[in-house]
Amino acid sequence: MKNILVIGGGYAGVWSAVGAVRTARENGIPESELQVTLVSGGDDLTVRPRLYEADPEKMRVPLDRILGPIGVRRVAATVTAIDTENRSVTAVDRVGLTSVLTYDRLVLATGSRLVRPEFPGAEAMFNVDTLPAAAALDNHVRRLPEMASREGRFTAVVIGSGMVGIEAATEIIGRLKAIAAAAGSADEARVILVERADVIAPEFGAAPRPHIVDALESLGIEQRLNSTAEFVSQNEVRLSDGEVIPAATVLWTAGMVASPLTALIPAERDRLGRLHVDEYLRVVGVPDVYAAGDTAAAAAEDGHTVLQSCQHAQPLGKSAGHNVAADLFGADMVPFSPVDPYGTTLDLGPAGALVCQGWDRQVAMTGQEAKKIKALVNTQMIYPPVDDVAALFKMADYRYSPMA
Repeated sequence: MKNILVIGGGYAGVWSAVGAVRTARENGIPESELQVTLVSGGDDLTVRPRLYEADPEKMRVPLDRILGPIGVRRVAATVTAIDTENRSVTAVDRVGLTSVLTYDRLVLATGSRLVRPEFPGAEAMFNVDTLPAAAALDNHVRRLPEMASREGRFTAVVIGSGMVGIEAATEIIGRLKAIAAAAGSADEARVILVERADVIAPEFGAAPRPHIVDALESLGIEQRLNSTAEFVSQNEVRLSDGEVIPAATVLWTAGMVASPLTALIPAERDRLGRLHVDEYLRVVGVPDVYAAGDTAAAAAEDGHTVLQSCQHAQPLGKSAGHNVAADLFGADMVPFSPVDPYGTTLDLGPAGALVCQGWDRQVAMTGQEAKKIKALVNTQMIYPPVDDVAALFKMADYRYSPMA
């Protein structure tokens, strides 16, 4: 029996596992000849793109309802070592027991993590990088009315105006207004978005920026440019320009890097820690190892490199799954190519949303019409089918387009 081992229970890992089983069955490989195993520290697929929303604990899908119906073995453990020469992985389970898992082909799909700053009080900041972290923020916001009345009780400072920062800021303002109003302090609700660059949303470019700024202003979200946080306490945040803002809630959203497990693979990585891969998503110079999702510096269309995003993680996983099985059983491998052209759908809270097309992010739709698209993406398109083998295999096809 051949063994495909997938490390990571996020979008890229799940679709790598499902894609591998799909390709094996499509090529007539009996179940008795292939074991696909997925190693993940959690029991659920976290719907990470939605963690900025209220009730983040609901943003998950049980892995066993995705993997179980197609015979993927799931190991609940944390990987601590990867031996590419002997094709083995060491993992520690929840009770501290260590096991060694061998493989014929390996897919590393352990995603990315937030870059944590190092300045006084940084540990007091919230984030929405993981489900536990997002749940901590959610619980904190709900408990604000229980705090002693003071300046900044209903103030949130969001550091970083990338996609996560903008979506978090435009979502939390509505929650703070409702909570503050219920506590008889409606006029105290305040959100301040802090950006190190001299423009808001620098990564979005010139075309969508006026729409983003208009949305922020319509919601009453303040902006601080050319600045960042340099000190945080439970009561305030001090910015690098010297401004001190009383605030009970400080949210850090700036910067992402690849999972530290990429350092266990003896291969070159880019500045984000992602592994260099060839057109089939094989790690360059390391036989039998593939990378997918936020761990892979793969080529996308028009000379671009994929972004650390759900939009690229899913097709990367499907392609890696196909190719790892095809490689193992002598079927045709397929160069990675995103099925759908790159685009961005940005939630702007009560102000609607923004749909952009292309790498230059030309604005295609705004307002409440765009909000309908964002709702479709967040509540349907990024969710895998559960308990349905046919639907899973259909969606796991590397040629499948959720936009079709």
